[in-house]
Amino acid sequence: MSNNLNIIEVHNLKKSYNDGETQTLALDNVSFTVRKGEFLAIMGPSGSGKSTLLHVLGLLDDATSGDYIFDGKKTSSYSGNELAALRNKKIGFVFQAFNLLARTSVLENVKLPLIYSDIPEHEWDMRARTAIEAVGLSHRLEHQPSELSGGERQRVAIARSLINDPDIIFADEPTGNLDSKSGKNVMSIIQKLNEENGKTIILITHETSTADHAERIIHLLDGVIDRDEKVKNRLTTSDEYVK
Repeated sequence: MSNNLNIIEVHNLKKSYNDGETQTLALDNVSFTVRKGEFLAIMGPSGSGKSTLLHVLGLLDDATSGDYIFDGKKTSSYSGNELAALRNKKIGFVFQAFNLLARTSVLENVKLPLIYSDIPEHEWDMRARTAIEAVGLSHRLEHQPSELSGGERQRVAIARSLINDPDIIFADEPTGNLDSKSGKNVMSIIQKLNEENGKTIILITHETSTADHAERIIHLLDGVIDRDEKVKNRLTTSDEYVK
């Protein structure tokens, strides 16, 4: 029975890859829940299954077996088109590599997900400007990615993830390519989205200092959950952005 307070429920999830000769088990009987509005970090060494889990949870890949219930419904019951619509409307992604289009303005980069939405085109500019303002970059609207710092580019990526007002944001190593100061600014924005806007955040990171912004940390090791614990001394962030 699904719990409507949980946005994610994972039961005995397995994911294996077969290259024709050998089979690799990337996730092995993983089970956990994520409640709506929670800030969860997933940690583990390289090869522990973090990225595989992110791709399954973000509906970018299918599990080999087990049940994944997203917002009260088994993902296996959705068609391919329904999953695509779910990703567009309910989920926002922030990646380590930013994934911005070169020679394209901040405003146009942020508007990109709206192309696949049912939001009327006359609303696109207003929505994009609101998302850009939320990350403190209104003064960079017409700049291209090459004209921005790494921290600013990641903030554009966060604005883009917000454009469809998703219920959940997956952040994959969002501070991995940033210096310490920029990383703190990015984590400040992500934490505000959780605390002030009620967004569910699932953060993939190998940095303890980044994970400590979360309420809870799942530690993966060799495809299994090694530990699932509350963060005892959760970090707080500054209310100010560095312009």
